[in-house]
Amino acid sequence: MRRVSKAPRRFTRTEARSARAASGFLLPFLALFLLCFIAPIAYALYESLLKVERTGPLGLGGETKQVWAGLSNYAHALEDDRFTAGFGRVLLFGAVQIPLMIAFATALALLLDAASARWVGFFRTAFFLPYGVPGVIASILWGFLYVPGISPLVEMADSMGWNVDFLGRGAVLWSIANIVTWQFTGYNMLVLIAQLKAVPGELYEAARIDGANAWQVARHIKLPLIRPALVLTTVFSLIGTLQLFAEPKVLKPLSNSIDSGYTPNLAAYNEAFTSNNQHIAAAEAVLLALVACVLSFGFLRLVGQRGKDGDNG
Repeated sequence: MRRVSKAPRRFTRTEARSARAASGFLLPFLALFLLCFIAPIAYALYESLLKVERTGPLGLGGETKQVWAGLSNYAHALEDDRFTAGFGRVLLFGAVQIPLMIAFATALALLLDAASARWVGFFRTAFFLPYGVPGVIASILWGFLYVPGISPLVEMADSMGWNVDFLGRGAVLWSIANIVTWQFTGYNMLVLIAQLKAVPGELYEAARIDGANAWQVARHIKLPLIRPALVLTTVFSLIGTLQLFAEPKVLKPLSNSIDSGYTPNLAAYNEAFTSNNQHIAAAEAVLLALVACVLSFGFLRLVGQRGKDGDNG
């Protein structure tokens, strides 16, 4: 049987005009995406593969030039105990702080969604308001509540016979966790409320007709339907935890327990702008980005697999 080849379909003038219009709308985004996202990543990757070579006696004089370093900067970063300890510290931070923050945000969202009082808008704004405070300012504000001598919380604890040191070695990480939780719980709550408002009211009405109480509606209808928002807020919180920087940076002068490598982000910053080792800092930044990608996509894959298993069950 003889095959008849089909000629490629030609676009009509209307289709071609629509394609050009779509390309015109996409080009500004693609240009900004390449300039502000892809280019910095590519440059950081390039810088991480170089090193500075100095000539002269003891490497103190003569010319200074950049030479190929391969993966030596990555090896140096992974051999740095402070950098690797910072990863362990933020992972512990995230394992405790993220579930607590998401639980608080979910509880607030469910309470405000179920409430019918006229003050719901006020409380929603009040809970969200801490997110509008920059992390640096929030750390300064909480620093006044952590420093002995000026903190009313410390004085109150002392009056009751409790020896409290919010900036001590065993407590400073959780003091930072308190700042982050205070700042971002309201933001996550707003994301969850937006998802709750998208749920059709007929589902709630049908559940009430079937005799479901408020707890059963929240557990069997609201929580399953806001699962995508819970996943989204958890992923954002995970990425934010690995990027922890402003809070320990601000509290560092107040606490001897925070060193220059307290978090991976802080370690990379100090390598670049204090020790002037920008190539090692670039390697640490790339490693941080890789860990963030692995954990984020790993979490999404785990959640997606559990969702499939639940649907099959």
